[in-house]
Amino acid sequence: MVFSSISFLYYFLPTVLGLYFIVPKKYKNLVLLIFSLFFYFYGEPIYGVLMIVSITSGYLHGLWIDKLRESRYAKVPMISSVVVGIGLLVYFKYFDFIIDNLNSFFSVNISSLNLVLPIGISFYTFQILSYTIDVYQGEAKVQKNILNLATYVALFPQLIAGPIVRYTTVEAELKERTHSLEKVAHGIWRFVIGLSKKILLANTFGELVKIFTNTSNKTVLFYWMSAFAFTFQIYFDFSGYSDMAIGLGKIFGFNFLENFNYPYISKSITEFWRRWHISLGTWFRDYVYIPMGGNRVSTLKWIRNIIVVWFLTGFWHGAEWNFIIWGLYFAMFLVLEKYFLKNILIRLPHVLGHIYVIFFIIISFVIFNANGMGEVKDNLMGMFGLLDVRLINPETIYYLKSYGIVFVIGIIASTPLAVNIIDKMITKEIFKILIDILQPIILVVLLLVITGYLIDGSFNPFLYFRF
Repeated sequence: MVFSSISFLYYFLPTVLGLYFIVPKKYKNLVLLIFSLFFYFYGEPIYGVLMIVSITSGYLHGLWIDKLRESRYAKVPMISSVVVGIGLLVYFKYFDFIIDNLNSFFSVNISSLNLVLPIGISFYTFQILSYTIDVYQGEAKVQKNILNLATYVALFPQLIAGPIVRYTTVEAELKERTHSLEKVAHGIWRFVIGLSKKILLANTFGELVKIFTNTSNKTVLFYWMSAFAFTFQIYFDFSGYSDMAIGLGKIFGFNFLENFNYPYISKSITEFWRRWHISLGTWFRDYVYIPMGGNRVSTLKWIRNIIVVWFLTGFWHGAEWNFIIWGLYFAMFLVLEKYFLKNILIRLPHVLGHIYVIFFIIISFVIFNANGMGEVKDNLMGMFGLLDVRLINPETIYYLKSYGIVFVIGIIASTPLAVNIIDKMITKEIFKILIDILQPIILVVLLLVITGYLIDGSFNPFLYFRF
């Protein structure tokens, strides 16, 4: 089940909300857990068992760690939890990739398992590991109520596409959280904004990318239009899902941390990664980068740490070489910016800094979105006029005109411009009253438009489901 569906919006969500707010406080987590399991089993009836096994493993490892806390063997259950969690992730997500590469490199013929990737396994595995590692490090108390831990892992707002919610973020709220009309109203607004970003923007840009992929009449300009479109699609798709997750969490009394902070306004690649997929970046920082020494090591070891972290970041996104290259691509820029480009970027006019970031981010998503390195090569060559294609043709001009306004909206919506304007307006009482009146009207209109799109349209993928 996906958030951007009629079944979720008009059947599942009203039902869970109605029951959640009717039942006594002590049963609220149970209601969330039951509906979250249904939400996952609806789309993954077989691999739902795998998620339950992972939750049980995390729960038992947490108890084991707590039992041996004062023992010299306390690290054993923590290591065991990592081995089990990463082991399941490697088996289901990377095993066929490993086999294919062994076959290719050593000219052998090992049969692939052809496993279907369980939806959300990368997200819930990292959440369980954050729990067991934090319990070992004393950052979190062991959770002795398995229903509470299962609710944390399976919580449907963030289960299948993040953000990666750390256990310490919601530890207190699993036991005691507050609800109010103000929180519900804020959560609904945030959810609808995220849903709008997904349906009205991400899906529209995705249609253009699909058109480009299917056409045989490509041009240099069309290569660039498709690259720009995917850059917007993945941002509005994933940040929209994060908005929806944060909004739903707010309705149920949880305060999830922000996952995106207008990354396309960055003036360096380093800044971009402080603003993009924040929950993943902080996870790797706290559980991989810092334990390896972080930046408190020699230059060579720091470069090693960066390479390892970004190799893993790329590999986390998918079992393909282009994802690994994508991660190492960013590792290269982080090293270059620290030792060679930092002073240059500081002195650059802000406009040039933004152009530098957007140019190399677009190139990165060309690598990210390709089906194999052969397609990466073809797309980059097409963008820079190294293929036998025209610079422009009537078909490209047609699509440029058709999607021009969407690109303009995408540019504006990927910046804090609208939010800044509203923040300034509400400082004056008259505008604050006007916004309070208009907000519910806008919300209803957006829901009606979105519903129309969902009823009429069929192109509705979630990009991060494949991770």
